[in-house]
Amino acid sequence: MAIWFARSRNLVSSLRQNLGWSAILIKRDNSPRPVVFTTSTAFFGPVGSHRHESTAVEKQPDFVQQRDEEDALELDFPGGKVGYTSEMKFIPESPSRRIPCYRVLDENGRIIPDSDFIPVSEKVAVKMYEQMATLQVMDHIFYEAQRQGRISFYLTSVGEEAINIASAAALSPDDVVLPQYREPGVLLWRGFTLEEFANQCFGNKADYGKGRQMPIHYGSNRHNYFTVSSPIATQLPQAAGVGYSLKMEKKNACAVTFMGDGGTSEGDFHAGLNFAAVMEAPVVFICRNNGWAISTHISEQFRSDGIVVKGQAYGIRSIRVDGNDALAVYSAVRSAREMAVKEQRPVLIEAMTYRVGHHSTSDDSTKYRAADEIQYWKMSRNPVNRFRKWVEDNGWWSEEDESKLRSNTRKQLLQAIQAAEKWDKQPLTELFNDVYDVKPKNLEDQEVGLKALIEKQPQDYPPGFHV
Repeated sequence: MAIWFARSRNLVSSLRQNLGWSAILIKRDNSPRPVVFTTSTAFFGPVGSHRHESTAVEKQPDFVQQRDEEDALELDFPGGKVGYTSEMKFIPESPSRRIPCYRVLDENGRIIPDSDFIPVSEKVAVKMYEQMATLQVMDHIFYEAQRQGRISFYLTSVGEEAINIASAAALSPDDVVLPQYREPGVLLWRGFTLEEFANQCFGNKADYGKGRQMPIHYGSNRHNYFTVSSPIATQLPQAAGVGYSLKMEKKNACAVTFMGDGGTSEGDFHAGLNFAAVMEAPVVFICRNNGWAISTHISEQFRSDGIVVKGQAYGIRSIRVDGNDALAVYSAVRSAREMAVKEQRPVLIEAMTYRVGHHSTSDDSTKYRAADEIQYWKMSRNPVNRFRKWVEDNGWWSEEDESKLRSNTRKQLLQAIQAAEKWDKQPLTELFNDVYDVKPKNLEDQEVGLKALIEKQPQDYPPGFHV
């Protein structure tokens, strides 16, 4: 491979005449280029160029020209046009300053002067706060139900209520949501009832998943909410496919998917973002950067400036937002959703927050982080309290409203749990259905064997479990 450096106009002219560089050095052209289809393989040019644009060199009278008093030369590769330099210089590992975090409300719930945000009506603001408070009560009661042995597993959204509810409020009901597992607030906003949450956690006959999923693995076709899947980040490339499907069907909707900071260490994160970017799929990727992937701190996850910079690497418009600021989350998600649908492009949102609760009921986070750190975020940086101050300052909420809401929600939840416990469990046959059109012999044998085991040792199985 030869490397040529143009150091003067005379040298460039000489090289052009003597070596015939017409296919390599060409004029810098920042104007839009027409789409050119060829019979050969099409390449994707630099960001902003048209898809399927050929890199074949167009006929030009002069392939090396100067612009103003400077050399304006580019190398033309199948991967796109790039300028060149004779100086060997490596790109730094990170910028000198971190990407700033967009916020609207200060810690006291007051709007920061000159904030750029989308106004929220009294009706929407009150509903947002009610749902955030409801999510808090729901988490508390279901968590206690697990500790009492009434359900096998639970996972809270404590500290991340603003991301749940504010993002849901900013979306259209037609937008398809592919959650991770810490977004029940999105489903709550869309109308999933407390009874439906309870039925899923107890895996009874009224559970839409037919008792096959762990508790908190909610899903609802009616609410355009994909069923939660435990493996980390699998929903991200799926979201790219869903978004592309919506695009092909010319729907006025986008796909919206969530992940934690730990999910960005999975290959599916990179595949999902790259697929969405290349196919120009309308997908909003929302990353909850809460500092911890179970017990793994972000310092052990990546060396980049968080997640927001990863979007730019894939050619995706991105923003970092204060995830504890409901107004900021609402404005960012609503704007991202509009970009995704109108411009047919993916958008990445990094929501900075803190997971106040344990990762799940199987985790004790005090083993890897200080109790006073948890308490600080729970009390001083609480997103629900922060938004409540703003709603109260507007005269839309009172202490009486607060007491009534939490009392009624608690009663409804306890009734929902009691009712869910009384339902029969799904019959054993549902464990083997919906996989094959016709059950193969090995599955039939397993079903017969399991039935025999349950009949032999019924005491090892929960009441209401029917063979």
